Parts: sequence; C-alpha cells; structure tokens
Amino acid sequence: MADNGSGSSVGGETWKAQLGMLIVPMLHGGYHVITKVVLNDGVNQVVYCVYRDLIALSILAPFAYFHDKQRRPPITKGLLISFFFVGLFGVVGNQLLFVIGLSFTNPAYASALEPTVPVFTFLFSAIMGIEKVSLLRYEGVAKVVGTIICVSGAILMVLYHGPAFIGNSETGMQHQHVSQNETGLLTDGLKYIGLDQFSLGVICIVGHCLSMGAYLATQAQVLKKYPTNISLTAYSYFFGVVLMVIITMFLSDGISDWSLKQSEILAVVYAGIVASALAYGLTTWCTKILGPMMIALFSSLQPACSTFLSLIFLGSPVYLGSILGGTFIICGLYIVTWGSYRERQRNIGDITDESCASDPLIQEKTVY
Repeated sequence: MADNGSGSSVGGETWKAQLGMLIVPMLHGGYHVITKVVLNDGVNQVVYCVYRDLIALSILAPFAYFHDKQRRPPITKGLLISFFFVGLFGVVGNQLLFVIGLSFTNPAYASALEPTVPVFTFLFSAIMGIEKVSLLRYEGVAKVVGTIICVSGAILMVLYHGPAFIGNSETGMQHQHVSQNETGLLTDGLKYIGLDQFSLGVICIVGHCLSMGAYLATQAQVLKKYPTNISLTAYSYFFGVVLMVIITMFLSDGISDWSLKQSEILAVVYAGIVASALAYGLTTWCTKILGPMMIALFSSLQPACSTFLSLIFLGSPVYLGSILGGTFIICGLYIVTWGSYRERQRNIGDITDESCASDPLIQEKTVY
C-alpha cells in the first residue's frame, strides 16, 4: 500500500509538472509580443533585461529564503561556480541574445527556432553524461539523425528568408525598427561578412536556443546536488543580474537609456514577474520532476503561441524560410523524441523480446 501511495504521489507531481509546462509557452508567447512592441519604441535591450531580472530577483530571493530556509543545503565553492554558469546560460545568454534577435526579426520567426532547444539540450546532456547514446541501437541512431535534421533546419532559416507565406511583408518591415546604439558593438563586425539585420537576428536566436539547452542540462546536474529549486533559481538570477549590469556599462549611452515610458514599465513588470519569476520558477521545479529533455520538448509549443499572438497584435508575416526550416526542425525533433521514448521503454523493460529481436543492430533479451 505504501508503494501505491508513493506511486500515486509521483504520478500527481508528474501531472502537475506537465500542466505547468503547458502554461509556460503561453506566458512566453505574451512576453515575445509585448517585448517586440517596446523594442520598436527604442528601449535599450540590455537595460530592459536588467530591469526584468532585478524585478524577478526581488521576488525570488525573499521567497526562496523563507520557503527553503529549513532544507537548503550548505553552500560550497563548487555550488557557487555552478550557480554562476546556470545564471550565465539561463539568464544572460538566454535572455539577452533572444531580445537582440527579436529586435531584428519578429515573434513568429523568433519562436520558430524554439524547437531546436530539445536537440541542443540533448547534445549538452549527452556531453555531461545525462543522456546515453548508443549507435548500436536504432534509438541512438534516431537521436543522432534527428539532431542533424533539426540543426539543418536552423541553418536553413538563417540562410534562406524567402517571401512572406502568411501576412504582409511590408507590415512586417514596419516592425523591424531597431535602435543601433546598444547593439552596434555586437553587430557591426558581422555586417562586414555580408549578413543583413534579419540574418543577424536569426543567429542571435540560435545562440539563445543554444544557451537555453545548456541552461536546462546544467540546471539538471546542479539540482542533483542542490535540490531546493527556488533557491537555485534565485542564485542564478543573482549572478545573471551582476553580469547584466557589467554588460550594460558597455552597451548603454548613459542615464537616458534607463528612463522608461509608461508602456515600457508595464512591459518590464510583465517580463519580471510573469516571464521571469513565475516562468523560470515553474521551469526549474518541472525540471526536477520531468528531467531536462522532457522540459525542452515542451518548447515545441512556443512557435504556435507566439505566431498566433504576433499575427493578431503585430501583423507579423510568416516567411517561407521559417516554414521550410520549421518543418525540418519539427521532423528532427520528433525523431529525437521517438528515440528517447524507445530508450526509456527499453531501460524500464517495457520493450518485449520480439521488438528487441526486430532490431538488427543489436539483439538481446530483456531481463525481468
């Protein structure tokens, strides 16, 4: 009976975590559209991220202090280094590259690359030893092939823009206004090799997806040593804010960049409370229950949420390049998902002897 109660408890937490990860893409979809609006008004991208992270930290820090006070493990030098890298990948790289990339693209296009996150998470997890890859089984081959297809789709989106497939391209260009003061140092060098603003934006979005994959994989490792997820999120935001402030010293034009209009204040509040404190807190808690790969798979819902909202509120077009590249990405994503599912089933002994025998790469009996 105790076992049944334990299994029921785990099943209940799994259901709650899956529901939480269905909510997160909706929260981020609203963030994408609201952020694009204030970026069009010329808000400094880095300053916007600093305000967002300060609000999130001001919420997470006291909540983590009281919630985890009795069960927080002691802090070691190794943990502080781990917190730094979680903040570097999850806060600085993830948020800053996305905001800069969004400045040069639109929410629909930016979110179309989000399905690459599970693939990058798989790559980093394999490097860290979280995910196992065996090329002697179909599951391992599927993971590798799916990864290649997914990355190919991302490269296609960078190199091929194409005509507007849905919406008006002229309307989309009206939403491409970017203030160059804060991004000139980051983009001028790349322009010399012949890349236009849109391509630069896609490269930044790919960098954001890489950072998100590294963040999920690194966070999963840290949670094994430091299982208090709210405190981990708060520490990562602390280091993220410190790094963001340092970056702002080089990418802001002075006090004028720090003054916000009323609409920008509302956007920052939404970004800090909803897209940061709530969404990151949910993601960290769900990672502890579901693991990094399952969390990353939910990012495939992001394109639908962001595209729908951006078409309605911004009139942003969907280009042929994003359709073709997104198709590759989704195909690769589900091949990797199939491989991961088959591998999990094999590990728990749910694949029968017959299915094992049908795999020509290696044949073995499942031990019960």
